[in-house]
Amino acid sequence: MSSALEFLSHNAPAPEPRPFSADFPTDAELLDSYSRAVIGAAERVSPSVVNVETQFRLRGREAGGSGSGFIFTPDGFILTNSHVVHGALRMDVTLSDGRRCRASLVGDDPDTDLAVIRVDAPNLAPAVLGDSQRIRPGQLVVAIGNPYGFQCTLTSGVVSALGRSLRAQSGRLIDNVIQTDAALNPGNSGGPLVTSRGEVIGVNTAVIRGAQGICFATAINTAKFVAARLIRDGFIRRGRIGIVAQDVPLPRRVVRFHHLSVESGVRVEEVQPSSPAAAAGLLRGDIIIELAGRPIAGIDHLHRLLTEAEPGTPTTIAILRGVEKVKVEFVPKGA
Repeated sequence: MSSALEFLSHNAPAPEPRPFSADFPTDAELLDSYSRAVIGAAERVSPSVVNVETQFRLRGREAGGSGSGFIFTPDGFILTNSHVVHGALRMDVTLSDGRRCRASLVGDDPDTDLAVIRVDAPNLAPAVLGDSQRIRPGQLVVAIGNPYGFQCTLTSGVVSALGRSLRAQSGRLIDNVIQTDAALNPGNSGGPLVTSRGEVIGVNTAVIRGAQGICFATAINTAKFVAARLIRDGFIRRGRIGIVAQDVPLPRRVVRFHHLSVESGVRVEEVQPSSPAAAAGLLRGDIIIELAGRPIAGIDHLHRLLTEAEPGTPTTIAILRGVEKVKVEFVPKGA
């Protein structure tokens, strides 16, 4: 009998909901808070957002296009998408205050769909770049751009998912892409995806045609690295390993057992045929934790090290296969 009473007590009906109290915000207060967050983010970032108009030669005739971008340095460097400016004969940028400037191409990287252009103008307002590794699904985000030429249009939504892969027009998979339901339209490409604090955490890049609420942005940590290389060299030279992968946390016991200096790695989701990874014997499910003896915490870090790797020169890669740490040799190809 006592056991039955204990069971019933543990499964008693839930208590009645607490009556309304001034301690609980009203719907109007919650909506006001949401509005203030979106308004604040827009006010901080909108002065950095630009409209990019391009002229191309297509089948022997000149054609025009447009997209978005955002200033990220006080001396006029602008991040945008590669597909917005790649092959353009001329680029004109319209600033948020209405000024129109001729832009020059610093460099573009079709493999990440990122490009850097530059304008020579005073009194520019650079955006604050955030840390895309610190965002979480469900987090409020705001997309700002120039869809169909409508200047500084903003939409809001949430981070729908992280760690997505998206195929660039070059055919290479862009890893660690941010998925959001903040609406994007033609002309939004290259604009910033920002947090409620007004920090840029992605570069808007693509939508799924025919779908609703499935939009993508290249992570700002990837963009920071690519932009730095484009400013320095004008192009990206990278070694290729030939995998599809995503960031994953490592079990604490594995980190302690192998005395690892990182708590995350890069899990192999697919090994491309006839690739350096296939030749090295990498398998789906392997977790990459080191390249050439240097710890790897995520995909962005792996890309950086592969960019530094000399194509055709053998190097070592350390993986976790199950709980076992294995080192293999591979020869990166040029890309």
